[in-house]
Amino acid sequence: MTQQPFSRPGAIDLSALKRTPPPAGGAPGAPAGGGGGSTSAYSVAVDEANFQSVLEASMTAPVVLVFTSPSQSPESAQLALDVATVADEYDGRFLAATIDVDAVPQIAQAMQIPQVPLMLVLLDGRPATQPIPGAAPIDDIRALFNQLAQQLTAQGIAGRHQPNAFGAAPGGEVAEGEEPDVDPRYLPAQDALAAGDIDGAVAEYQKLVDANPVDHEAAAGLAMAKVLQRTQGVDLNAARAAAAANPDDIDAQTMVADLDMLGGHVEDAFARLVELVRRTAGKDRDRVREHLVGLFGAVGNDDPRVLKGRQALASALF
Repeated sequence: MTQQPFSRPGAIDLSALKRTPPPAGGAPGAPAGGGGGSTSAYSVAVDEANFQSVLEASMTAPVVLVFTSPSQSPESAQLALDVATVADEYDGRFLAATIDVDAVPQIAQAMQIPQVPLMLVLLDGRPATQPIPGAAPIDDIRALFNQLAQQLTAQGIAGRHQPNAFGAAPGGEVAEGEEPDVDPRYLPAQDALAAGDIDGAVAEYQKLVDANPVDHEAAAGLAMAKVLQRTQGVDLNAARAAAAANPDDIDAQTMVADLDMLGGHVEDAFARLVELVRRTAGKDRDRVREHLVGLFGAVGNDDPRVLKGRQALASALF
């Protein structure tokens, strides 16, 4: 599965889709990924009646739309189930929303969906990634969600969906005007990032890590914030040109690796630095290795790409 950068700027405005009126007094929808017996806490089947609510839910935390078609793509049903399973593992950081294009073709047409199956991540009512076509193994889906979660933390986006908010009985939804649950530990870093103060965010995450070295989410946030710090104001094309002209320049190569991380090209970043480790020795090798280990932390030690990257690094070292 192609990894996707996770960003807010430049997204396509879907405000026209908000005009679909909700039914008077109707239930917002049933959990996705199966029949009425589904136990998924963070998934919903989307139709015309509840699409506006799903779109608005992305103002709180990301919504992962999964476009399926039993008639065109039988395997798309498994993709929807897997996405719902992985969304549940993140305890509200994502909502999985399944759209059956056979049942509600107007939504797919309005969003110009070219094929099924297809995933699209929404944030603030807009696409936050490029469309992700095709089915994928659940491990690849976990890797994608892990990358997005790390980027959310680094950007200070800490909102969470309420469990079963779209399928719960009346009273189970968040009251109008009620703020989503936000872990107060991350608020100073979140506020710093919102203000464009990346140095301040690094300092706040560093405080959390110093106070609790096993806070993996804070450690990941710190690592990603440092990537943002190092790449402030860097011209991508100039950086790539410098790296191509100077393949053994550690500063040039680590900068492009950082830029690849921000662009979602995680494996490219790892591969670049592993090869640099092979070509260096002594203090230079230690410097490259430490930089690469920092990128591993930004992605997450349980990510399959990190496990593969660590194996490649061990091979390069020994």
